[in-house]
This record gives sequence, C-alpha cells and structure tokens, in this order.
Amino acid sequence: MFWTLELASYLEDAPWPATKDELIDYSIRSGAPLEVVENLQELEDEGDVYETIEDIWPDYPTTDDFLFNEDEY
Repeated sequence: MFWTLELASYLEDAPWPATKDELIDYSIRSGAPLEVVENLQELEDEGDVYETIEDIWPDYPTTDDFLFNEDEY
C-alpha cells in the first residue's frame, strides 16, 4: 500500500466515519484513480470503522506539519 498526498486527497470528502467497503464504494463513485481503490482493498477488513484519513494513513500531513503562520497574511 502506497499513499501520496494526491491519492489521499480523493478521500478528504469521504463520508467519515466509514467502513472499508463504504470507502471503496465512495472512491469508485467519485472517480478516484485505481490506485486509491487498490490501496483501500489492501486494508485488513476486520469490520473496523475508520473515523478519518489518519486511521488509514497515520502519516497523513495536517496543517500542523507545515510551517505556516496565518497571522502574517
């Protein structure tokens, strides 16, 4: 399983929380690249409900990861 920011961006508007099957269905319906669907299919399916993209990709960068001071702009 290989995630990039571009691939993960297809799941930003997913209906969280969601199961693996719901995420796969959403990815297919939204026209996400095949790589997104393949990555989701590789998840272990234990009936887990994923709350956010961080549950799938723990290294998903958040706004805290970028050195950006909003007060300057």
